[in-house]
Amino acid sequence: MESYLNENFGGVKPKHSSEEALQRWRKLCGVVKNPKRRFRFTANLSKRSEAAAMKKTNKEKLRVAVLVSRAALQFIKGVTLASEYTVPEEVKAAGFQICADESGSIVEGHDVKRLKIHGGIDGIADKLSTSIDNGLVASEDILRCRQQIYGINKFTESPVRSFWVFVWEALQDTTLLILAVCAFVSLVIGVAAEGWPKGAHDGLGIAASILLVVFVTATSDYRQSLQFKDLDKEKKKITIQVTRDGFRQKISIYDLLPGDIVHLAIGDQVPADGLFISGFSLLIDESSLTGESEPIIVNEDNPFLLSGTKVRDGSCKMLVTTVGMRTQWGKLMATLSEGGDDETPLQVKLNGVATIIGKIGLFFAVVTFAVLAEGLIRHKIQDGTYLSWSIEDALELLEYFAIAVTIVVVAVPEGLPLAVTLSLAFAMKKMMNDKALVRHLAACETMGSATSICSDKTGTLTTNHMTVVKACICGNIKEVKNREEVRKLCTQIPENAVKILLESIFNNTGGEVVLNQDGKTEILGTPTETALLEFGLSLGGDFQAVRQETHLVKVEPFNSVKKRMGVVLQIPGGGYRAHSKGASEILLAACSNVLDSAGNSVPLDEAAVHNLKSTIDTFANEALRTLCLAYVEIDKGLSADEQIPVDGYTCIGIVGIKDPVRPGVKESVAICRSAGITVRMVTGDNINTAKAIARECGILTNDGVAIEGPDFRNKSPEEMSNLIPNIQVMARSSPLDKHTLVKHLRTMFNEVVAVTGDGTNDAPALHEADIGLAMGIAGTEVAKESADVIILDDNFSTIVTVAKWGRSVYINIQKFVQFQLTVNVVALIVNFSSACLTGQAPLTAVQLLWVNMIMDTLGALALATEPPNDELMKRSPVGRHGNFISNVMWRNIFGQAFYQFIMIWYLQTEGKTLFGLDGPDSDLTLNTLIFNSFVFCQVFNEISSREMEKIDVLQGILENYVFVSVITCTVIFQFIIVQFLGDFANTTPLTLSEWIVCVLIGFLSMPIAAAVKLIPVGSK
Repeated sequence: MESYLNENFGGVKPKHSSEEALQRWRKLCGVVKNPKRRFRFTANLSKRSEAAAMKKTNKEKLRVAVLVSRAALQFIKGVTLASEYTVPEEVKAAGFQICADESGSIVEGHDVKRLKIHGGIDGIADKLSTSIDNGLVASEDILRCRQQIYGINKFTESPVRSFWVFVWEALQDTTLLILAVCAFVSLVIGVAAEGWPKGAHDGLGIAASILLVVFVTATSDYRQSLQFKDLDKEKKKITIQVTRDGFRQKISIYDLLPGDIVHLAIGDQVPADGLFISGFSLLIDESSLTGESEPIIVNEDNPFLLSGTKVRDGSCKMLVTTVGMRTQWGKLMATLSEGGDDETPLQVKLNGVATIIGKIGLFFAVVTFAVLAEGLIRHKIQDGTYLSWSIEDALELLEYFAIAVTIVVVAVPEGLPLAVTLSLAFAMKKMMNDKALVRHLAACETMGSATSICSDKTGTLTTNHMTVVKACICGNIKEVKNREEVRKLCTQIPENAVKILLESIFNNTGGEVVLNQDGKTEILGTPTETALLEFGLSLGGDFQAVRQETHLVKVEPFNSVKKRMGVVLQIPGGGYRAHSKGASEILLAACSNVLDSAGNSVPLDEAAVHNLKSTIDTFANEALRTLCLAYVEIDKGLSADEQIPVDGYTCIGIVGIKDPVRPGVKESVAICRSAGITVRMVTGDNINTAKAIARECGILTNDGVAIEGPDFRNKSPEEMSNLIPNIQVMARSSPLDKHTLVKHLRTMFNEVVAVTGDGTNDAPALHEADIGLAMGIAGTEVAKESADVIILDDNFSTIVTVAKWGRSVYINIQKFVQFQLTVNVVALIVNFSSACLTGQAPLTAVQLLWVNMIMDTLGALALATEPPNDELMKRSPVGRHGNFISNVMWRNIFGQAFYQFIMIWYLQTEGKTLFGLDGPDSDLTLNTLIFNSFVFCQVFNEISSREMEKIDVLQGILENYVFVSVITCTVIFQFIIVQFLGDFANTTPLTLSEWIVCVLIGFLSMPIAAAVKLIPVGSK
């Protein structure tokens, strides 16, 4: 079966499946009882095609708009343009001078001409009643009024489906509809023949069973949909920095309104349509909107920013002009949201299993009906009454047909693919509580197969709470752990050196020092920037005063390829000075001078280089992050288009930043090792810092390799294949190095790789990996968009929790499949063999429907929601090519099925003797005993299925309240059906001794299951 599944249903991958693969498996699903339910959690390929067409249209529209705006620019320079725009009355009454359609069409159409007519960006800001410096006035009444005129920043979503929609979908099951017709015919014929109410029992019994199945199914599906809705809400919690009431603050992107002033940085997603106010080196990636891979330069000449695009490089301040469904992104997202997630490989495989078993079941059902009908006709021929058919004969034939249809109901395991979704939904909800937000369903199951984790250092293995604790300035190496020590350092270095140091710290930064609404000083920025700014303030610096002394000409933001950040300042007197900071050894190599103890710039000789390098090594060996600060005087002016100098710098000093290892990381790494998962650290930091942290975390062992990115990328493919299995630390790595490592691990070594990332440049590696893990706190929106799971607390221990849940999902689904296939096999063989040999089916339609519910919806609830235990992380990972239906499962299925079949067959042949049954009701009592014993076999088999290999199946059973509830409800309902609903379910009340024997027969399946587990089989 596994090879058939791999061949026909194996083309779907956890990520980036081709449309051809998604289409192929759908065509192979021939026997589907309820397409609406079976394919509910699969991608809507037609909606995706719509979204792709929309992207193509956007691309063409933008291309034309850009060409037109360029032509308009040439034409309108120096020309005074007259306004033809009339402000609508309701907009004017609300205090604005431009409507949403007008501002939207300016940005979407890249309409330079109309922008100039409205007075440029300043004119648009005035018409939107906002201030470019202070932003919106955040009074509730004013904001509400603005919302009414311009709309809210949300796209239209499909409404939440009510419970009754799920009831209606559950009723679409073809076999249930056929059974409903049978019930109706049975009711009409029964009442006609035997009167009311006696003649109605069979028909009403089937109808009641159908309704019970429908309502239980709908309830389960509805609860599942609510869980997904909650997770969707969590996915959409995105914040952005804005200026309102003159203060920088973070707000949800869904609270943005036209007139807001938004601050964008590298890795951010543009949250609405708007106009560029000011910024540096801004590159925008519009591929998500247009499919165009080349980034667009946005500046004063091309100030148009479109919602949904991403900041590839640079930073800027933006004026929001259009929000929500008035933007192209809003319209595209509304369509894309209907496209749904790709189905997961397990869902597809189980659809394959359901299809195979469905075909077998259909064959058996047809043969069973043929055998039963042939027996009735033969009997009538022998009696010579084959030409006269009574109502009783018609009812009997109808009962045979109902049994055949019900065999299809039981045999087609429609619940298999949905059990995956149920288990994933349950796991995703629980993982949310454990600080992991799963963005794609498949990631949850793939994480269970992970064999390798490539983790960042900063913020994942460490706390990301950084402080400058050591500094080497003007040759002075000092500890600066508190303000007292910083002040002491300040007195020991010359005043001009302090001045240039503060100029470097306060200008060459992506952070800011601001006053918050409480009037307190607040530092905004990354943890590294915050640590440096805190150090600058401790030196006695005034952030605003230092920044006002010079004029910022150009900014090159930090990125992980250059490993440095630079700015160019115009200083008083007309000169220019460039400041740079970054990876110590890289920036030191660009220095030709150094500040001496007197604060003078002197040539950097060998002794000074050696001294600085040994200082860097000393800091790094103490697990400190090291940064070098440097500057260079520029004789001639520098335009915004020119590159910042790359050499000739004067080294101001080296700072050592402490970032402590997170508590629990060492234990988590040890758990991964025992689980057969290799942990590798991939970081942009100095190799000595990386090695020190890796040893502290337990990642770097004595036989492990630590390598630098530049060395790694220069290796030949042969050298790489020998080296990669032993790499435990890669330092000074670029995003391309991380991507190469992940690619080789996946292709050369068939590893299932999880990768963490937080920056924009990590997106290719996150995309390449089997599971991309983005950081929720430090991660950029671009990284989160490329990831499959967002680690909300940035903690490595959470990644281990995700792996544990992933394994739990995989094994839970295996348990459920094992349980359901056992019931399938037994129900099929019992009814078929009995029909063939005795001319009767021991299990009626109503009884089979109840068995179907036990094994399908209730079985999935019980087994697919088992929480993970620590034992899971002591097993080897499944890896990329593990068989889903393993030999262990086949052993358990056939062992249990054999026992159940022998017991039921024995009851059928010897049951009357065993229980001393005689009289007119003996057949009914025997069939009731068979039905009761069969159900209790399933109850105890369900308990045995909690563990596929361990004998002890009761450990932790009381902690899983869902499992206990399902088993309890099954037993109570079974008692009610047998004792009180005999007329409807074709049963008769049993005595206490008969109940004890039935329960004992069921219970015996547990020791049988335990004995079967002792039979050795291969692991595959």
